[in-house]
Amino acid sequence: MQIKSFLVCGEISMTQPDQTPYLLRAAKGEILDRPPVWMMRQAGRYMKIYRDLREKYPSFRERSENPDLAIEISLQPWRAFRPDGVIMFSDILTPLPGMGIPFDIVESKGPMIEPPIRTQAQIDALRPLNPEEDLPFIRTILNTLRNEVGNASTVLGFVGSPWTLAAYAIEGKSSKNYSIIKGMAFSEPKMLHQLLSHIADGIATYVRYQIDCGAQVVQLFDSWAGQLSPEDYRTFALPYQQQVVRQVKETHPDTPLILYISGSAGVLEIMGESGVDIISVDWTVDMADARRRLGPDMIVQGNVDPGVLFGSKDFIRDRILDTVRKAGRGGHILNLGHGILPGTPEENAAHFFETGKQLEELLTVSV
Repeated sequence: MQIKSFLVCGEISMTQPDQTPYLLRAAKGEILDRPPVWMMRQAGRYMKIYRDLREKYPSFRERSENPDLAIEISLQPWRAFRPDGVIMFSDILTPLPGMGIPFDIVESKGPMIEPPIRTQAQIDALRPLNPEEDLPFIRTILNTLRNEVGNASTVLGFVGSPWTLAAYAIEGKSSKNYSIIKGMAFSEPKMLHQLLSHIADGIATYVRYQIDCGAQVVQLFDSWAGQLSPEDYRTFALPYQQQVVRQVKETHPDTPLILYISGSAGVLEIMGESGVDIISVDWTVDMADARRRLGPDMIVQGNVDPGVLFGSKDFIRDRILDTVRKAGRGGHILNLGHGILPGTPEENAAHFFETGKQLEELLTVSV
């Protein structure tokens, strides 16, 4: 092991190099030589090895809740690309059954919740989440991932945020217009607020559990909050993001939290009020504009268009360099502006990671 020596107050001080994983250092605000790099949905359908496993195990819930399968899938991109972050393979809806909201995931259709939650009696019947009893596989998955990657990568957990989980629970499936939850928001707001608060408590419990099980950074996905007007975002999404963050920070103040919203251009500044440490920016916002709107103290993540990975390697490199330059030195985690798309050539995903790892040299050469 290399030992660095420093002259301190006239004496030689022998210190070991920092063993903190690279992405975790950036997430805590350290200025590094290059931004760390990982991808949302980096474990998934674009990889042949994953598709082969999916044929053998067609149930998504089995793949995400069987520890052996979830660990294997989580590690597939780690073995292939060595990203700076390894995110556990799971789903944002995973904690819902523990609260009394069963769901299934139908291939090609997505999540299905039957019956959907639409009455006061259903909301009153919901129960608190007990992760140790309801989600014991999470401990095995995260503990194993930490042991597998050691300090060579940062292990990320993730959860859905209250608005998005409530939207799934009320709509009963994916939606194009969110008319049912918006109908409840505008006609029965008290009932919706009760549901959102209950889910927020459960999500906070789940985040703390993930951290206790080994997650070093946790990302909150409020995927559907971008469909809200700024006024409605402040009413129905932001307070419950804040509720989650506040409860987590009470017990785990040093664990960085990331917030991602798809279609966030209209609420970007408000996202910064959530209390998270990092805002993940989608690709519809120019990174320079995101920096200006969020301010110099907010760490940003993203925001290369996933479609860029269907371009040439030179094109991919140029878009990455453009994003990194606009993000500026420090306070940036390189990622896509959404999850990597099915059908993305694996060699282009590899090029994304390789370029990210070479950014210090590439930025010097291109100046």
